[in-house]
Amino acid sequence: MPGQIGLVGGDEFRTGCEDMDREIMRVSGNDPAKVVVIPTAAVTGPGKAANDGATHFGVLGGDSSQLMLLERGHAEDPDFFAPATLADVVYFTGGSPEHLLETIADSPFLKAVLASVEGGSVLAGSSAGAMVMGSMMRRPRAGGWVEALGLVPGVAVLPHHERHDQAETSSNLQESAPSGLTFLGIDARTGCLGTPGNWLVVGSGRVTVYQGSEWQIFNSGDKLPTGF
Repeated sequence: MPGQIGLVGGDEFRTGCEDMDREIMRVSGNDPAKVVVIPTAAVTGPGKAANDGATHFGVLGGDSSQLMLLERGHAEDPDFFAPATLADVVYFTGGSPEHLLETIADSPFLKAVLASVEGGSVLAGSSAGAMVMGSMMRRPRAGGWVEALGLVPGVAVLPHHERHDQAETSSNLQESAPSGLTFLGIDARTGCLGTPGNWLVVGSGRVTVYQGSEWQIFNSGDKLPTGF
């Protein structure tokens, strides 16, 4: 994809996200960047999530707005989701990855957004918004693993990773997770920004990369290993 993807570990729109989110806007190539915040995953408070995001990016200098795409019908209505196709940055908030996946998978909305990314825009998501972009994702409510959107092939995102111990996580992944994946443990207020095979760590925390029985820790400004 000519455009870039942002995988954020959570706590979006809060103190500590500023440099990361400025970089997300910068790589869109436009100043001010037109940012559309989409709170599909925020099932318990989409209005607040959308307002927080639009306000946050506006303070950072973005031309920000919100799109209340909350149900499948919205994702199938080109007139409804048209603003997202004109954005420089489309940003999915956190919340329920299951609901986000069910709402946008194989939808006209997703196809249109990916076409925009092909043209140079940025698609970013935090926590649930990042989880759905991998090949597989862990279901917080039901447990187990399911196929996700596959926008980042061969990868699964583990958000809010600052809460977890690397050795324990590695052991759990080897016992219960699908084999053959690279797992990105992304701290809150931290992201992986780039394209498959070319990822940069941005934000105020760390990213842990799990491959097989090994793991490596990367800090802001580091490039991740190639190959995923």
